[in-house]
Amino acid sequence: MQLPNTLQTPSFFQKLHWVVDPIGYMESAAHKYSDLFTAEIIGFGNTAVFVQHPKALQEILTNDRKKFTALGEPNKFLEPLIGNYSVVMLEAEGHKRRRQLLIPPFHGDRMKAYGNLICSLAENIFSQLPQDRFFLARTAMQQISLEVILQAVFGLSEGERYQKLKRLLILITDVFQSPLTSGFLFFLILQKDLGAWSPWGNFLRLRQQIDNLLYAEIAERRLQNDSNRIDILSLLMSAKDEQGESMSDQQLRDEMMTLLLAGNETTASAMAWGLYWIHHLPEVREKMLQELNLLGDSPNPMSIVQLPYLTAVCNEILRISPVAMLTFPRVVQESTELLGHHLEPGTVIIGCIYLLHQREDLYPQQQQFHPERFLNRQFSPYEFMPFGAGVRRCVGDALAPFEMKLVLATIVSRYKLALVEKQPEKLQRRGITLAPKHGVKMRFDDN
Repeated sequence: MQLPNTLQTPSFFQKLHWVVDPIGYMESAAHKYSDLFTAEIIGFGNTAVFVQHPKALQEILTNDRKKFTALGEPNKFLEPLIGNYSVVMLEAEGHKRRRQLLIPPFHGDRMKAYGNLICSLAENIFSQLPQDRFFLARTAMQQISLEVILQAVFGLSEGERYQKLKRLLILITDVFQSPLTSGFLFFLILQKDLGAWSPWGNFLRLRQQIDNLLYAEIAERRLQNDSNRIDILSLLMSAKDEQGESMSDQQLRDEMMTLLLAGNETTASAMAWGLYWIHHLPEVREKMLQELNLLGDSPNPMSIVQLPYLTAVCNEILRISPVAMLTFPRVVQESTELLGHHLEPGTVIIGCIYLLHQREDLYPQQQQFHPERFLNRQFSPYEFMPFGAGVRRCVGDALAPFEMKLVLATIVSRYKLALVEKQPEKLQRRGITLAPKHGVKMRFDDN
């Protein structure tokens, strides 16, 4: 089968380049083929067509499932992280029913209840950072994000189980913190349990310990049956789909692991990038402060998240430093044309979020951090899509920017910080996401 704009680099080197340096890989390919190209990458079925043209993305992501459909099979490489029963792995009606259960807890009045919690967590963690030496913004933001996950999603804020879970989650997310260790997720030959001191063996033992804690918490909640709890785990446990069925322990475990490993990691990186850009460009910080000052000394969290310039700043952070590189894959169901190229059934298609956000025709001076572009223009869901689009759009697309805005607003309004390094921070693979390469070194500024 002839695929469009096929890269000629040998398969092994393509896969290695994709794992070690995904940004370089994508930019090199886009330099040759600006709208779409065929790549031989590891994961997603190995051979896939990368698409970064907004009109093509709209056609792929809003079709009637006759031409393109989302299948769980290309996501199998994620199984060690999130299991087989996460919404990410489900297909067709199973996926639809699960999303109907997952979406409500992340929207509406429940979000208001999380607002003050998020602000308090940000203030508490930053008040404990060292004043006499530099700290890593990525690490601090991970602490905040993890506490939000544990308290808002799991409903845990104290006790032995809470402390153990927090420690283990930090350890397991750091297993794949570099491009080198991320390779264990993509190359099956590396997934060998050679004991607790081997990378994969360590990961498996950490995962088992986390599983034990999660299942113990789920069992305890089922016995308590407390209808007054508003954390997301409790809400999911009480939810029933259209057929009157509730989620099993295994399904709850897999959804919680998805939120822990995907939601925690991505939000932490996005917020770290936020501190980087806000302090890399002092005028951005000043404009944020001017806007925040209009709300008075003790602003309501719901008023903060509606601020236009703050919203534009967060959108630009997610555009220029996206943590998710790709959409979930679609598979061609019948012979079709896309941007003038013929595609046969079985072809895997992936929307490339990173390259879409770097298009000069959409974002002039695309390498410049310019929040005003989001004040001057309304971008379509297929021009700006940090959380994907269509039926596979991230279920955390409301909670993540909500948390970003409140955390960044809290820190900027209460602390004066400065970047330690003068050289620009760069994007680097961290597991299946992108993160700041050096963690964004910062210090408290006494000037």
